Amino acid sequence: MQPVSRLPETEDDELPREFLELGRQIATLAGPRPPELDIAYQRVLESVRRRRRILSLVQEALSQLRLDIKYLMFDLEVTRKERDELKQQLEER
Repeated sequence: MQPVSRLPETEDDELPREFLELGRQIATLAGPRPPELDIAYQRVLESVRRRRRILSLVQEALSQLRLDIKYLMFDLEVTRKERDELKQQLEER
């Protein structure tokens, strides 16, 4: 009987290679293994996934912030040009 993987195949690319190897080695251990080992592995697995999600959210937020800053800089530049043009018109009168 082959050991059943506790890791979904679709998420292999988001987990570190060493972590996946550890999971495979735990699954192939001969004899009974303490349930604490599986529980600890699952906790670390959840922690790794949570950190990856958080990192992804932070990267997305930074990208949005950069875009917002570009829009604000553009708006500031246009506002300054409009101000200068109005100031010039007022001086000409």
